[in-house]
Amino acid sequence: MDVNKVARAIEVDAGHALPGLRESLAQANSGRFQHVHTPEQIVERRRGRRMGRRGELAKEVVTIWLDTDLIAVLHASGDGWQTRVNDTLRASLSLCGKIAPS
Repeated sequence: MDVNKVARAIEVDAGHALPGLRESLAQANSGRFQHVHTPEQIVERRRGRRMGRRGELAKEVVTIWLDTDLIAVLHASGDGWQTRVNDTLRASLSLCGKIAPS
């Protein structure tokens, strides 16, 4: 595999440079991998739901009504926008003394 050729194609598709891409492709090409997950491990991981201290889910699904222009900006900011909203709310509540800083 030509690592640079593959990296260029991926970056053209992404529309920007991806830090560490060539190194990761070179490692994969040489047969070195970080960690291999089985399908069972992937299902068990339950992406996006961190566990609390006693094993309960640390997050809760809610419904909230927000202005459409706000939602458009949040979606445009890319993946992870819900986490960023959570972090922003936490920081705001921390600043006004409603919750302890994390």
